[in-house]
Amino acid sequence: MQYWPVPDLAAYFGGAWRLDREIRTADGDPAGEVTGTATFTEAGGVLVYHEEGELRLGGYTGPVTRTLHYRPAGPGRAAVHFDHGGFFHDLDLRTGHWTADHPCRADFYRGEYCVTGAARWRQEWAVRGPAKDHVIVSRFTR
Repeated sequence: MQYWPVPDLAAYFGGAWRLDREIRTADGDPAGEVTGTATFTEAGGVLVYHEEGELRLGGYTGPVTRTLHYRPAGPGRAAVHFDHGGFFHDLDLRTGHWTADHPCRADFYRGEYCVTGAARWRQEWAVRGPAKDHVIVSRFTR
């Protein structure tokens, strides 16, 4: 796969993106989906990610939101934090690809960012543990 290097996160991510997310079981079966929008805006030197969408999971349909803070750590790099301030993971997209890990209580998240063009990138999280066992794939396009 050919990756798109991102030396400047704010320049690349800034603005609005269409969000399409699929949630699959560990066996690869569809479990749910989210459609919506994601925006990146700068505030106080931090790149703020905010998503809004509609979740369809089993018989449930309803709104979802999420906010993350990408704190610059150098060209193409950031420390990603939850909106409550807790650390999520490091990010380095200078090559257009990054793998990140995040322990969450007894569960473990393994994430992958893949930037494949000027107007498209993907994020995938494999979640394993006693409480969770699924894969979340988010596609972002302009």
